[in-house]
Amino acid sequence: MSRSRRRRGAAESLGSVVLGFESVVVFLGGLTVYGLDPLPAAVPAWWGVVVGSVLAVVMILTAGLLRHRWGIALGWALQVILALGAFLVPALAIVALIFGGMYAYATIKGSALDRRNAALAADRTNGE
Repeated sequence: MSRSRRRRGAAESLGSVVLGFESVVVFLGGLTVYGLDPLPAAVPAWWGVVVGSVLAVVMILTAGLLRHRWGIALGWALQVILALGAFLVPALAIVALIFGGMYAYATIKGSALDRRNAALAADRTNGE
């Protein structure tokens, strides 16, 4: 007996795509922090790779948790963490703006599409 797959909403689908692609860029941002070494002298440069890798993995894990409201909120928290990286490497502000905007569009417009689809499905069910 095969189980049917759970239908994913638009916000979940779009948000997970954004976080998946963003995780690659965040990892590369960690390599950039390592290469430029903008960290204080007491902090070894390899911490840039560690933090970039951990943030990238957390983004991938969060992409799988977007079905929950707290998963969407965690995605927003990750956007803020990425934006804070601009204090070390100003170019990360551009990355944060681009992916933050894409995540905003994915979650806000995706939620609107999900509400519309739920209303249409309810109308079909009530109309039968």
